[in-house]
Amino acid sequence: MTEMTCTSCPMGCRLSAGGVDGKLTSLSGNECKRGETYAQSELFDPRRMLTTTVAVTGGSALIPVKSAEPLPKDLLFPCMKVLRRARAAMPVHAGQVIVQDILGTGIDIVACGEADNK
Repeated sequence: MTEMTCTSCPMGCRLSAGGVDGKLTSLSGNECKRGETYAQSELFDPRRMLTTTVAVTGGSALIPVKSAEPLPKDLLFPCMKVLRRARAAMPVHAGQVIVQDILGTGIDIVACGEADNK
């Protein structure tokens, strides 16, 4: 059994979940249906949003970036290594793709801010 706190809704239910072969076999503590979906995902395919900064060429600025969708949790540090070497060319606009399809996930890293050489 794995203990976790559900973050799908404001209730923050304390879940106790277990599973085998990619299937949720037991769950307790959830107050709503979303807890079941959350537990399934967290046990077998945990994902997180990645937020960080990327260097901008032509200046000493950093631009805030995030993943367009949650990434597999086990790829967060490898993605950070890629982003540490990435450079965004000015001008940068919010929503602009900085790294496309990071590590073959199909998920883009996009800018959350603006940077220009004005």
